[in-house]
Amino acid sequence: MDEMILRGLLCILVCSLSSSAREHSDVLKLTDADFDYLAPEHETLLVKFYAPWCGHCKKLAPEFESAASRLKGTVTLAKVDCTANTEICKHYGVNGYPTLKIFRNGQESSSYDGPRSADGIVDYMKKQAGPDSVLLHSELDLEKFINHFDASVVGLFSGTDSSQLAEFLKGASLMRESFRFAHTTDLQLGQKYGVTHESILLFRAPRLSSKFEESVVPHTGSLSVTGLRRFIRDNIFGLCPHMTKDNKEVLRKRDLLTAYYDLDYLHNPKGSNYWRNRVLKVATKFSSQGMLFSVANRNDFMEELEEEFGLSASDGNELPFVTIRTRTGDKYSMREEFTRDGKSLESFLEDYFAGRLKRYVKSEPVPAINNGVVKVVVADTFEEIVNDPEKDVLIEFYAPWCGHCKKLEPKYTALGEMLYSDPNIVIAKMDATVNDVPAGYDVQGFPTIYFAAAGRKSEPKRYEGAREVKDFVNFLKREATKPLILNGVKEEL
Repeated sequence: MDEMILRGLLCILVCSLSSSAREHSDVLKLTDADFDYLAPEHETLLVKFYAPWCGHCKKLAPEFESAASRLKGTVTLAKVDCTANTEICKHYGVNGYPTLKIFRNGQESSSYDGPRSADGIVDYMKKQAGPDSVLLHSELDLEKFINHFDASVVGLFSGTDSSQLAEFLKGASLMRESFRFAHTTDLQLGQKYGVTHESILLFRAPRLSSKFEESVVPHTGSLSVTGLRRFIRDNIFGLCPHMTKDNKEVLRKRDLLTAYYDLDYLHNPKGSNYWRNRVLKVATKFSSQGMLFSVANRNDFMEELEEEFGLSASDGNELPFVTIRTRTGDKYSMREEFTRDGKSLESFLEDYFAGRLKRYVKSEPVPAINNGVVKVVVADTFEEIVNDPEKDVLIEFYAPWCGHCKKLEPKYTALGEMLYSDPNIVIAKMDATVNDVPAGYDVQGFPTIYFAAAGRKSEPKRYEGAREVKDFVNFLKREATKPLILNGVKEEL
């Protein structure tokens, strides 16, 4: 009997421990009652506002838990159930789930716009940890701070009561997600860099140091937040930045030439700079032409190079691939080998600026027969068919795997049959997954339909109506430049 009681007690103890382990969480649970006094205890806090029934919230939960454990002691992660804590969720304008916000010392700082995976949350929030700007006390502090993989922005001020310091810290708070900031109230720390009065210095990443540009750039304009933002924007990348998946969208806001090769600044910085220095040498000759230059790891972008430029890993060896992508989306690639003296790159740029290069356009082969009721358009025939100045054209951009496109197909074909005898209008379609979509057509989902009127090809109009045949016909009656001929019968105005 005693043995049975002992086993029972042991079972209760084990079950209790097991339940406790299951209930343990490194995510802080906050409520209406305690949010205002618990949140300020944490310098940096990521709060998830959620609803238990929300599918996206359920998917995020294990990633959030994992990130909380890995960030323990660095950044605190918290959650608020908005179905049970309506006041606090209403106060912070939560109207969808999950909503993630970053708080600093209890005050809302910004929305969280980073990844939703554990790895992504950890990487993103590590950058959020600590002060907006690091206070430097000595030359050693300064040297340690600027000896970093990324560029550094350092403010040097005369004292803690400096109005310029207050403005700098305001700017650091707004831009800390993108750049690294530090400051000192000891102007002596800037003597080495010629600082004699309050100023801001931009230190480019040491790994990108070269004889072709200065490694330290002094701020010469206004020390306002706007002036600071402009100074960083104009100088942070230098002549030839290292393009990554994280910064590519920022760099591509300008016309951009990129050399892709076996670049690895962590394990082979000297080898990585071998080709970059050759790009830089040529870049100095064309820097006034408005072109930005960059280098990138070929493996990181191989899928994109294959998909968007028709380049293959088997096409090259240790020599870089070189491409140009303009801010409007035009693409060019250097087919000649990148010579070590840089002459081929120089010739490539001379041809580009002289307008002698042919744009690279991803296109399916031109159909041998194309007399169906719905004309097939490929990138190479877009100009000929869609931009025919004499024709009105309704074009559908589709994807072969798209369910909505498959549902539309018989109706779109029926529309083509109704208008087949009309010489003034073309019903067309293009597979946007294997053909480049021209500028002026914004295709983010499928199907996307546009109407390009005769004589107004530079102003295509997006079709936003219902997708029945009668809806298309009514739209075309309104928009067509000439009366429609439906089933061989001309529509009177």
